[in-house]
Amino acid sequence: MTSTTKMFGVCSLFIAIIAVTSSGCGGTTGDQAGPSSPPAQPTGATSTQGDHSGWWCVEHGVPEEECSMCSAKAAADFKAKGDWCDEHHRAKSQCFICDPTQAEKYAALYEAKFGKEPPTPTE
Repeated sequence: MTSTTKMFGVCSLFIAIIAVTSSGCGGTTGDQAGPSSPPAQPTGATSTQGDHSGWWCVEHGVPEEECSMCSAKAAADFKAKGDWCDEHHRAKSQCFICDPTQAEKYAALYEAKFGKEPPTPTE
């Protein structure tokens, strides 16, 4: 193997690693508005788009562990209960597209925990 071939292989591996790690876990949906910068969050809330380490899912406006769009387990639980919106691929109780008033329940949870209104969902 020549040094040029080795260098090409190393560069290809490096590019592949960068592509995989920068893609994140946010996923892409047909109704995604595109990248945006969410407002600063209190401690415990998710602080950046695609960061699912906090209590609040900024992308979808619900508590992270209950987010049917980010968590396969949560989605399966909602589907098992018959709480699913096939049109928008999320829990019907979290489908703010079909019923915007559903957001009020989750906003109240956020306000109870942090003492202020939740950030506007980025998706």
